[in-house]
Amino acid sequence: MTINIGDKVPSATLMTMGEDGPQAVQTDALFAGKTTALFAVPGAFTPTCSARHLPGFRDRAGALRDKGIDQIACVSVNDAFVMGAWAADQDINGEVIMLADGNGDFTKALGLEMDASKFGMGGRSQRYSMIIEDGVVKALNVEDGGEFRVSSAEFMLDQL
Repeated sequence: MTINIGDKVPSATLMTMGEDGPQAVQTDALFAGKTTALFAVPGAFTPTCSARHLPGFRDRAGALRDKGIDQIACVSVNDAFVMGAWAADQDINGEVIMLADGNGDFTKALGLEMDASKFGMGGRSQRYSMIIEDGVVKALNVEDGGEFRVSSAEFMLDQL
């Protein structure tokens, strides 16, 4: 079952790369009391994700904050080491919280998984974005396969 507007984001443990290595992040704590722009990509370092999706949110972080977003987070079915390396490669500098969903548990709980086996990538996340207020989904934008439009930072700015 896919998450819907008005649903509470499921409780899950994600990972982020800290100064001393991977650190657990609980979704309940991450989203509590904040308005979050969350977006998901099929894979770190993949073409659209690296050229447009992540840079769009990085470059528009100030504009999103001006419209009420407290934090921006990116999630991918990758490990924390990959997400940390991707953040460094993309000069994220803390503008986006890079969340690793290594086993895809969070993605499956959202009902937004996809099978990318034909690309040699196994189980991955669909490309989407959502606005979360205090742990509740207020907007959900899921892309049709192969597209990049409704999950962009620009589209989200128009929603706010």
